[in-house]
Amino acid sequence: MAGNSFGQLFRITTFGESHGAGIGVVIDGCPAGLEIDPATIQEELNRRRPGQSEISSPRNEKDQLEILSGIYEGKSTGAPITIFIKNEDHRPADYKHLQEGWRPGHADFTYDQKYGFRDHRGGGRSSARETAARVMAGAVAKILLAKHGILINAYVSTVADISVSLPYTELDLALTEENIVRCPEHITAQKMIALIEKVRDEGDTVGGIITCVAHNVPSGLGEPVFHKLQADLAGAMMSINAAKGFEIGSGFKGTAMRGSLHNDKFIAEVNPAGHPRFRTQTNHSGGIQGGISNGADIVFNVGFKPVSTLMQAQQSVDKEGNSVTLQGKGRHDPCVLPRAVPIVEAMCALVLADHWLLNLGSKL
Repeated sequence: MAGNSFGQLFRITTFGESHGAGIGVVIDGCPAGLEIDPATIQEELNRRRPGQSEISSPRNEKDQLEILSGIYEGKSTGAPITIFIKNEDHRPADYKHLQEGWRPGHADFTYDQKYGFRDHRGGGRSSARETAARVMAGAVAKILLAKHGILINAYVSTVADISVSLPYTELDLALTEENIVRCPEHITAQKMIALIEKVRDEGDTVGGIITCVAHNVPSGLGEPVFHKLQADLAGAMMSINAAKGFEIGSGFKGTAMRGSLHNDKFIAEVNPAGHPRFRTQTNHSGGIQGGISNGADIVFNVGFKPVSTLMQAQQSVDKEGNSVTLQGKGRHDPCVLPRAVPIVEAMCALVLADHWLLNLGSKL
């Protein structure tokens, strides 16, 4: 199976299945000497883990990380970093009824078509549990970026037709973790939670949008042709389970604007040292121009579909073409968004860390 690795210099390879022994990641290219506190990685894992609230999957996984290589006395050695978590609360029997039928909206059919075989226990390699490995790697990338002042904040901005009323610049993103839906606008968050609970009680699911902001990104990250920064960010986000859309800056709304209004005009300022510095008055480009960061905040949205596993009966077919009725069992999220926030941040961090390292050799 190809496609298990991501990145150029800061490169990760994930492994493991939803109901196998565990999930892990190998991080290659992390500079030596980086101070890495395992507790910081564990904090990020805890934000993604199931069972953290009444609107997430009740699967009870501790997700306690084990560092197998690459870190010694609290610092990266330059060798590949391997991190692993065990699957402890896996219940493959919950999926036995899905062994022959293909679930609507899942990867069952396409996986069978590609490989002629699939692990029906929670989707195996195509399960969202794989994203735990990305969060562990993203935590290391965040540590590297933070040393250079780069910070990443994502939050739930829309659930179904309920959206925050203010742009991110007018929100206190420090409040994102103050509620279980991870929306920094309190009144809107309560409405979102009420809707998710209603949908859950109906045996249904709901989707929405996560907004991500990367602050203090220096200008010059990204390549002008095939590895445009927004292209790598889009690829990273669209590799996340249930992601169905990506837009950066003005996104699709920008298509209705005139160029004279959409262009981000440059202005010159003087920094504390008396040297000129430049910025744009607006940020319709989302912090990236010509595939390269311009020093403004990088801002993008990721759209997530409703979770495909429903606690309702759905019609499908089996491998013989016979009609079957399938209904979800076990533990599933009625809305993926709250647990996807740290995943979006992790994938953003992996892209920015990779491009930060690549940029070190771009000029004398």
